[in-house]
Order: sequence, then structure tokens, then C-alpha cells
Amino acid sequence: MKIDWLKPLLGRPGPFATVYIDATRPSEAENREVVQRWRGVRRSLQHDGAPAEVLDELEEAVSVPTRAPGAHGRVLIADDGGILVDRVLKDPPNLTKGVWGSVPALLQAARAADESVDYVRVVVDRQGADLTWSVAGGHVPYQESESVEGSHDVISKASSTSTKRATIESRVEDSWERNAETVATELERQVTEHRPELILLTGDVRAVSLLRGALSKRVLELVVDVPGGARGPGVNEEALEARIAEAVERFRVQRTEKVLADFRQEQGRDEGGTTELGDVVAVLRRGQVRELILSDEYGPDTELDGRTVWIGPDPLHIAVTRSELADLGVTDAMEELPATVGLVRAALGQDAGLTFAPAGAVELIDGVGAVLRWWDDGTPSEQAASMSGDPQRMREIV
Repeated sequence: MKIDWLKPLLGRPGPFATVYIDATRPSEAENREVVQRWRGVRRSLQHDGAPAEVLDELEEAVSVPTRAPGAHGRVLIADDGGILVDRVLKDPPNLTKGVWGSVPALLQAARAADESVDYVRVVVDRQGADLTWSVAGGHVPYQESESVEGSHDVISKASSTSTKRATIESRVEDSWERNAETVATELERQVTEHRPELILLTGDVRAVSLLRGALSKRVLELVVDVPGGARGPGVNEEALEARIAEAVERFRVQRTEKVLADFRQEQGRDEGGTTELGDVVAVLRRGQVRELILSDEYGPDTELDGRTVWIGPDPLHIAVTRSELADLGVTDAMEELPATVGLVRAALGQDAGLTFAPAGAVELIDGVGAVLRWWDDGTPSEQAASMSGDPQRMREIV
């Protein structure tokens, strides 16, 4: 899934405060319990050396309630320049906590990406459409919808049986088509700008068909039809939102399975799919990774078997040992990090995605793998490990 919204974290010198907090409130208007949880986190961050101005920025943000209903969490990342990441989590973290360090604690933020789907809801009729963008990956209520109206207003067919009726009907059909083209043009523009993963299309059946016909193949591939919506009154909003939630969850599952299917296929060909911590570090360092895969067992309060990696100032400066990093010519700002943090940082630095693999879904050594953009003779191969009989390389954790 996309993690590009974490890119503001790259290239900043740090240190960073990362906060995972249970943002659940007893009521829509009551945020007192969340503020109480924050106070404990603030004391911990202050003890670790976080400056007052960073803590004040975080406190101001935490004091503003999310609009998400029910139990949920929140991850915030800040430095002395302000809040860099503020994202709603579908579930509260097992432990509300704060981390102050030279590199942001990225794993929980990555979890938020795994739970999220960026989408736009498009409700159409024969005159225009309402476009509503999801917020925080679909976890909080929508922003205000934006209406797109066609300029052609002959939208009703006449009841007359005369020759005039055929003329009017022809003008009506033409108006519907032109209005659909207007909506399609604006939707294409916004999709290019905002890059949603999914377009949920609902409304008048004829208008839906016309809009589909006016969209480019690139945008049409993102469209999923959801029945039951309309621009006018009388819509069962609860039923519509339930169908939207089902469509979003179905897409999220399919998104994960597609990545894992690619990984299985490429491992079967012994090219394009890499596993084992050292090998994944190697392909990350070369900028080869299209999708980083982590075992689902590496949740918000676990680390990659306690393993660490060494990093330098650039996100692609990554190695399993300090000496290996030094051999690459890195001499300054070397730091040892939990493996999961270093891996996610390197993936982010090469515009790779991140997928969490459910237990048993794929075979991963060390609980980590990668789908590659390209492959050459220098790419680490699991076939070589098989032929060497190296038991460590062949150990399966998932």
C-alpha cells in the first residue's frame, strides 16, 4: 500500500517525537479521557528530552478530537518544525506511548497505511455529480462534498408522441452525455492531482453508465460500482455507507493478496522476489524494491526478532552491520536502529509500498520480503541459499 504520505519525514534532521495514543472518546463532545492519556505520554517524552515547544504542538493537536466514531487510535509525529504526521488508526494501540529519537518510529504509522484506503465517492445523476474525498484513509467522516454540474439543462424527455418528441429525446440524450463528459473531465483532473486508490461510483443507473463511457481507461480501472446512492433525498445513508465499507475492505484485502501473489510468482521464478533480512537490506540499498513485505506478527509493540540494522544520513544507507555500512563509504551519522524502522525508512526513500503479510500467507525468512522493480545478476537469490544448504537462509518464520 501507499506510504508516500510519510515522505515529509525524509530529509529532516530530527530528532522526532512519535506518539501512539488511544483516541477513543466516551462521546462525540468529550475528549477529556484522551487528554488524560496524553499527559502521561507528555511526561515520558519530557523525561526523554523532548523540548517543551514540540510537546506543546503535540498537545494542541491531541486536544482537537478526531471525528472518527467508536474505538480507534492515532499516530502523531512531530519535530521542532511542528506536526509532520497525524493519522487515525482503525484500532487503538495496545499501549499508549511516546518515543523521542533521532528517527521517527515508523512501524505504527505504516500500520495506519495498511488499514487505510484513499478513495473518492462519486454520486451521479444526469445533471452532474457530487465528489467526496475520504479523510485519513477512510477512518473519519467525509469532508464536504464538491458538486460538479453540467452546463446542458435539457434533461427530461417529453411525454408527447409527436415528431417533436424524437427531437427532444435526442437533445436530452445529448445533454446527458455532455454532462457526463463534464463530470468525467473534472474527475480525471482530481484523480491526477490526488491519486486515489479507489473510485466508488453510485447514483442514477443511466448516469453511471454514461460517466463510465466518458472516463479514460486509466481512471476507469479504479472504479467500483456501489448501488443505492443518489443525489436527491430519500437515500438510505446507513445502508449505502455499509456497502461502501464493504467495498473498501474488499479492495484492501485484494490489494494485499495481489502483492503476495506477485511475491509467490516471482519467488517461483527465482527472480523479482527476495526474502531474508540481509538480502532485503541489500535490494533496498540498491533501490530495487517495489513493495516491502513484513510479517503481520510485527505489530505496533514488537520488533523484527530484536534484530537491528545500521543506517546513514540517506534512506538508502542501510546495512546489517556497522562495518558493512562503513565499507559502503558512509562515515558520518551512522546509527543502529530496530530493523523494522530501518526497513520502512529505506522503502519510503525509494517510493516503495509496504504490505503486511498474514501468518502463513507466504514463506518469509526472518519475517521480511520484497517484490522488486527489476532484477539482475547482482540480485541476491534464494536459489543460491538452497544449493548451499545454508540452514539460516532457509529458515521459514511465516
